[in-house]
Amino acid sequence: MGLRVYNTLHGKKEEFVPLDKGKVKMYVCGPTVYDTSHIGHARSVVVFDTIFRWFRQLEYEVTYVRNFTDVDDKIIKKSNETGEDCTAITQKYIDEFHNEMDALNVLRPSIEPKATEHIRHIIDFITMLIDKGKAYPVEGGDVYFSIDAFKDYGKLSGRNPDDMIAGARIAVDEKKKNPLDFTLWKPAKPGEPFWESPWGNGRPGWHIECSAMSYEYLGEGFDIHGGGKDLIFPHHENEIAQSEAVFGRQFVKYWIHNGFVDINNEKMSKSLGNFTMIKEVLEKYSPEVIRMFLLSNHYRSPIDYSEDSMREVLIGLDRIYAFLERLENCGIKSDGSKKGDLWKEFSIAMNDDFNSAKALACVFEAVKKGNRLLDDTSDTSEQEIFEILGFFYNDIKAISNILGVFLLDPKTYFKTKKQKGMAEMAIDPSRIEALIQQRADARKNKDFARADAIRDQLQADHIILKDGPEGTTWQVEQAF
Repeated sequence: MGLRVYNTLHGKKEEFVPLDKGKVKMYVCGPTVYDTSHIGHARSVVVFDTIFRWFRQLEYEVTYVRNFTDVDDKIIKKSNETGEDCTAITQKYIDEFHNEMDALNVLRPSIEPKATEHIRHIIDFITMLIDKGKAYPVEGGDVYFSIDAFKDYGKLSGRNPDDMIAGARIAVDEKKKNPLDFTLWKPAKPGEPFWESPWGNGRPGWHIECSAMSYEYLGEGFDIHGGGKDLIFPHHENEIAQSEAVFGRQFVKYWIHNGFVDINNEKMSKSLGNFTMIKEVLEKYSPEVIRMFLLSNHYRSPIDYSEDSMREVLIGLDRIYAFLERLENCGIKSDGSKKGDLWKEFSIAMNDDFNSAKALACVFEAVKKGNRLLDDTSDTSEQEIFEILGFFYNDIKAISNILGVFLLDPKTYFKTKKQKGMAEMAIDPSRIEALIQQRADARKNKDFARADAIRDQLQADHIILKDGPEGTTWQVEQAF
């Protein structure tokens, strides 16, 4: 089955056919760098990173552009409040964003343009719009896009401009021809950064930067434009209007939008005080737990961040690593070549609109089957078991490179988890080892009540015991 993608523009899944055979051109809206990024930003980045990886797996030549908005009212406001230069503010948060995304095992895009580095391209784009009668400058230095000059305005969001005007509370601006006309260029105010332009000193509006930068790197039309659902209107709607008004052709073939991250079943918002920053989540959980959580629901669906949901993901990740450790203890290693049924099922899920939730379910089902084979060998020869398990190992390792999780050596994973738990909970390893020895002595003396009591005591202290042929091992149960 070929790849099918849900296209927001048409509201349905469509077969993916790139504009140029063997190539994919993709643009994703990046952050406005005036503050620390939150978990919602992380979801969008991880989702499109996984899409990027899958396209490369399908052997497409991918040009992936993700921008930084580094000139904006919020950045200027922060500069005025702190006295810090705008450039210093934006660079600080770009560096922070990169560090956090690197921690989440996010690959860098092909190109990461900044709006301030493309002012000339933005001015040229606005000039083309004016020359074609699609935009107009007004006294004072503003330039507006005329939505009346683009008959398809509203086609992405499904909104009718007449209904928007009738139902909206839009401040009266006598300089605009239509209340819905939006800003392409705005005049500079005292103390603000500015650039010279044919309309006076000023700076670009938000929407125009993406049209100009995508044109610079991807051309007049390209395959995929992505971002969060909150960008459908007005940002992406306005991008379509600008770009198609200039070039008279389809701007983007497939529009992909990811769903929101809720916090404890509530919408994340500053008014509710539940904005959850990525750096806060990284302090509590390992990057792989966070990344796996962000991929545990279909990208178009909302996902709820809570202690319970993260704990569920943590248990699932432990289960996968424990299975990989069992395979390695049996001498099974990945040769990186042959792939089996798990990879086929995974590929079907990913080709069905990048369904990472279903893809992960395939992995868990394989782990369940694999553990059953290891535990019960009555009906299957050892050679057959090892062949099946070898395919499982190869497939899981190949899948890990797409999803960006369970990439660690299992023993390293559990050792790091134990050390982190010990540090956070101030656990004394010598006390635990002594209790484990007491439990072993009790079992040897058939004092099973005492042995069970020690296990319960350790479990109450978040210590999980695992009995095996080489003795008892332990790990800390905590948010890793």
